Amino acid sequence: MIRKLIAEWLGTFFLLATVVGSGIMAEQLAGGNMAIALLGNTIPTGAILFVLITMFGPISGAHFNPAVSLSFMIQKAICPAKASAYVLVQIVGGIMGVMAAHIMFSHPLIDPSTTMRSGIGQWTGEFIATFGLIGTILACIKVRPDSVATAVGLYITAAYWFTSSTSFANPAVTIARSLSNTFSGIYPGHVASFIVAQLIAAILATWFFGWLLIDQASPKLDETSSEKRGQG
Repeated sequence: MIRKLIAEWLGTFFLLATVVGSGIMAEQLAGGNMAIALLGNTIPTGAILFVLITMFGPISGAHFNPAVSLSFMIQKAICPAKASAYVLVQIVGGIMGVMAAHIMFSHPLIDPSTTMRSGIGQWTGEFIATFGLIGTILACIKVRPDSVATAVGLYITAAYWFTSSTSFANPAVTIARSLSNTFSGIYPGHVASFIVAQLIAAILATWFFGWLLIDQASPKLDETSSEKRGQG
């Protein structure tokens, strides 16, 4: 269990260090071109997700996301105590990843964001981003388990561009990014609404894709088999 928690902490650490660090670098190099800055933030995020899921999937399942842990708890693939422990280390790892990015780029260690991300469009974007992410994971585990890392990385790369919120799709990421007044940030007062949208989407996606994929043949989804395959 200690190895699993360390894997979840370290994976979420690197995920946030990449999201925030690449956002800072992209903004510095883009010369004010927001499309180029977003592209410079998108590609490293999708790439690091592929790497991290490949690395840590066999150890912890590579959730790195409380919404994913919630989904697997609903499916009874992991127990509530384990899911809660995962969520705790994911949040801590995410915050520490932001701090590491700030140190690398000479920003204040904790620098609450002033970037406004609120309203029905943003909340809908988060709902769709999270619903699609959970669906991608569950469908790939069911029919193409070896493709999870690739599919998740590509899905998030796409969702950065087709959702109004730029696809946080992760409560731990949302909390951590609220502490970074950079390209990737979100105003702390808007975090709760994002998380509500993400969790509702995770619950509904778990139900919907469980129903949709029920006739697809696969090994029984239990704690051991799901962790061996790896989830995003």
